[in-house]
Amino acid sequence: MIEIQPISKAVDATIQVPGSKSYTNRALLVAAMANGVSTLTGALFSDDTRYMSASLRKLGVKIDADEKRATFAVHGNGGEIPVSGAALYIGNSGTTSRSLTAYVSLGHGRFVIDGDEPMRHGRPIADLLDALRQIGVSARTQFENGHLPVIIEADGLTGGKTRLDVSKSSQFLTALLLIAPYAKTGIEIEVLGNREMPYIDITRSIMAAFGVQIISKDYKFFRIEGGQQYQPQVYNIEPDASNASYFFAAAAITGGRVTVEHLNLDSAQGDLEFVYLLEQMGCQTTVSNTGITVTGPRQLKGIDVDMRKISDTSLTLAAIAPFADGKVSIRNIEHTRWQETDRIHAMVTELKKLGVPVVEHRDGLEISPAPIKPAAIDTYEDHRVAMAFSLVGLKASGIRINNPECVSKTFPDYFHVLEQLYI
Repeated sequence: MIEIQPISKAVDATIQVPGSKSYTNRALLVAAMANGVSTLTGALFSDDTRYMSASLRKLGVKIDADEKRATFAVHGNGGEIPVSGAALYIGNSGTTSRSLTAYVSLGHGRFVIDGDEPMRHGRPIADLLDALRQIGVSARTQFENGHLPVIIEADGLTGGKTRLDVSKSSQFLTALLLIAPYAKTGIEIEVLGNREMPYIDITRSIMAAFGVQIISKDYKFFRIEGGQQYQPQVYNIEPDASNASYFFAAAAITGGRVTVEHLNLDSAQGDLEFVYLLEQMGCQTTVSNTGITVTGPRQLKGIDVDMRKISDTSLTLAAIAPFADGKVSIRNIEHTRWQETDRIHAMVTELKKLGVPVVEHRDGLEISPAPIKPAAIDTYEDHRVAMAFSLVGLKASGIRINNPECVSKTFPDYFHVLEQLYI
């Protein structure tokens, strides 16, 4: 447990956040499929990326890691998987589990992918397995429940046409796109379900940087020709926009100023749109060659917003909502009920502990302003719950975060970096 100390002044800080988990894990897998050595700079070293790199090593990929320099050197195998089977453990990493499930279909042998309890009961994978079966992959869950463990009996990937429901996660589509160049005949994907998928823009940008082309139509249809090869690259990982949101929010609630370095609004990271929500609440945003700066107002305004495209930051908004001058409504995030935890229910439960009036809906919540009561926040082994609700402690006394170590999933030094706001 850690207790967050309130800040009595407007913050004024320049912050560096580590590399994006989404970019790092995708780039690790793409580099593993390239034919030669790729160097990933600015990379994230966290639980999720360690599970990905460790799994790739078990699959025969040589990876040299230099955590101090935030660098991976990945010796790609040209789309080949040289081992004849493996048991892979991916912790609580959704990106790793979905991407590796598709990747091992390129191999020859029996591959088992398992993870922590939340992955075994809360995070679905059945829609991805169904799409893989449509193109000839023997893919099933061990307990027929739509969750890990997954068993893939692989014999190479021919490819073909498939339909994929992305209602519960766009990571299913990312997994198929990343491996598609190495299917003998390529892959055509008809997308079902919600089609606002900013994380697919990240996937496409990485694939393009490594030399693979995608044909697409309005996120409804994708075709990737077979026979393409990822080309080895020196590739720089952007800072994580989702993790930057906590520091922008700190500026918002204290009426202060925070700059997060090396970010640009031209990025494919959809979560940078969080700064536009803060602008609607009264903040000012400045973009320069060195980063993005958010300056908070004297009083935040209430807001009604659809956060489907930037749902990872919905927890950030929920945490600062009690300090607005009116109701904050967050809509269209039902899919977050199947993430690290049921995030909507977690937000509602913890806000009520704080004495905040909140109404839970199937796809979101409504939060009214209120004085904050001291409370110990449960984090549900969810890094974003821990980081978001730590913001409340910047404004109110007696806020304690249970199991703060869960931030190691994507931002191991989060609480150390947060201390920079006090200087």
